[in-house]
Amino acid sequence: MGTSALGPRVLLRRLREVMAEPVAAQTRLDKIVQIIAANMVAEVCSIYVMRPGDILELYATEGLKREAVHKSKLKSGEGLVGTIAREAIGLNLSDAQQHPSFKSLPETVEEIYNSFLGVPIMRGGTVIGVLVVQNRTRRHYTEEEEEALQTTAMVLAEVIAAGELREVASEVAADVAHVRSHHLRGDSLAEGVALGHVVLHEPRVVIQNLIAENVPREKQRLEDAVAQLRAHVDELLDGSDAQRGATEYSDVLETIRMFAHDKGWVNRLREAIDTGLTAEAAVERVQNDNRARMARTPDPYLRERMHDLDDLSNRLLRILTGAIATASRTDLPQNAIVVARNMGPAELLDYDRSRLRGVILEEGGRTSHVAIVARALGIPAIGQAEGLIDLVDTGSPIIADGGAGEIFVRPSTELQRSYAEKVRFYARKQAQYAALRDEPAICRSGERIELNINAGLIVDLPHLHDSGADGVGLYRTELQFMMATRFPRPASPSPSAPSTSGLTRCCPISASPGRRTPRWAGARSAWRSTGRHCCASRCAP
Repeated sequence: MGTSALGPRVLLRRLREVMAEPVAAQTRLDKIVQIIAANMVAEVCSIYVMRPGDILELYATEGLKREAVHKSKLKSGEGLVGTIAREAIGLNLSDAQQHPSFKSLPETVEEIYNSFLGVPIMRGGTVIGVLVVQNRTRRHYTEEEEEALQTTAMVLAEVIAAGELREVASEVAADVAHVRSHHLRGDSLAEGVALGHVVLHEPRVVIQNLIAENVPREKQRLEDAVAQLRAHVDELLDGSDAQRGATEYSDVLETIRMFAHDKGWVNRLREAIDTGLTAEAAVERVQNDNRARMARTPDPYLRERMHDLDDLSNRLLRILTGAIATASRTDLPQNAIVVARNMGPAELLDYDRSRLRGVILEEGGRTSHVAIVARALGIPAIGQAEGLIDLVDTGSPIIADGGAGEIFVRPSTELQRSYAEKVRFYARKQAQYAALRDEPAICRSGERIELNINAGLIVDLPHLHDSGADGVGLYRTELQFMMATRFPRPASPSPSAPSTSGLTRCCPISASPGRRTPRWAGARSAWRSTGRHCCASRCAP
């Protein structure tokens, strides 16, 4: 059953032809298993697809009984196929029936086959199916054959995830197609409720071409992209060192630089291209393998490094595809809720705030800088929403309850109605507050109380008028340091922070890096921007 050096490339080319044919999904799957079996000289080739409830269903086969298709099912962890799905690893067995996990389904008549080679079909680090070849002769499949099957599994992942299999059976691979509802809990960063649609801060790169036309050219594209990636990471690290010195941030970048210069990682990318994949597809395949491997490690520190590898792979994919850096550079849809692993405060300010309704981060705590900015903008925000990015796509309906720290992905109609009413209630409450805005703050004793707001950004200026505040009680000077690319000077503050130079008589301001401190001496004054004075309702021009 040996395959030649051109075996994987020939197989991929034939698969591409089948995928381009205008045929029904079941017909396409039937042709695919026939091509794989013929190319690998296998007596059996079968495709199992993950269904809701962690059930693996036989979707196509060449060699087993045709009557078993869509009838034979295994739970994740059950039998050899279920073991592959649960562990996200391949199995290469010369005598499959001696394996402790072997289980024969009566309708398939598998017991007459001894040799077994199975690999997981993965997308985004998640197992969405299993691809298997079998032979009666007892033999151990070669490393080249195993590599060919893994490469084929990656192409199949695109067929499954594309949603075409809905023609074959109802409720196909709900988790795979990202259509199931999810409820997650995170940490409240900024209160408020937002209903809208997901916008991924770093848009997921969609690979259009998986199969290489010219392998040497794809290798050169990879080499050029890796060189550009390394130069970019070096530039980031050198810049962070120059500005911050030895910080935790620069330590993270140093780790990423070590990964970028790792010869083993680059060699695996080259080997994947040798099997017939494009440079982009090779990156995605190695990324899937790394995710599966590191997700199984018991060491939590090593599992966390998966984020570093993901970040590196995503950067490389963007270089190869020419994709944009963040969604802030695109036209946001109405009611956009930005989902990100993490982001800086300046990145949040890049978004069109007339369309931005909420922010959800997989990382980020209440004291993070982006949380401070979100609260200043009045945008509901949630942090520590672990695993959210793997559950959503751009455009997915989502609800973010900033006060409770709850997230609902693809919520039901009833839930959307309930939260829409909650938003209306919140709006009515804000209207009540607005009605009291111009009422004087006077105690029953007749003593006037001064009410001030916290501020530190240009976007805070309108809040002086909206709230009817007397002035700024806490001026967050540290925000100027957060936004600036170099050490701020009194004469040249950050563009995102209001200038305190040339202050005129108006509202009192207290300056403090994160806490209230005694007021500046004689600081009965206010901000002045270009040709304008403080916009508080009680300010004199």
